[in-house]
Amino acid sequence: GTALLPAPNAGPAHCSSIAFSDDLVLVSHDATDDPVFNYASKAALDLFEMDWDAFTSTPSRLSAEPGERDARAELLRRVTDDGYVDDYEGVRVSSTGRRFMVRDAYVWNVYDGDAYVGQAALFRRSNCEML
Repeated sequence: GTALLPAPNAGPAHCSSIAFSDDLVLVSHDATDDPVFNYASKAALDLFEMDWDAFTSTPSRLSAEPGERDARAELLRRVTDDGYVDDYEGVRVSSTGRRFMVRDAYVWNVYDGDAYVGQAALFRRSNCEML
């Protein structure tokens, strides 16, 4: 497989290099019926134009405009069924309504041991096109 993130035994410096990167967008949401974001890297907070408290209280469906939510739901079903996708492309929207195209995103299911706890996505901000 492709190593996307540090191994579980990675040191704090390596992990913080992702969390505070200006380019690596890493987000995750929980496993509730209407998933809520529960993590965002610095690049994600900047791109979605939110602070930590706002982002981590936002249902992840709101990252897509109403007309894009069916495609988003289909993506999440595909990830649930297949475990991951490594070719996602789609339009997202910031909290201020700024639209951007995400390209070459990885999206995967997240587990804590055997328990499914949500999904995560990783992409480069430099691969996004502002619309």
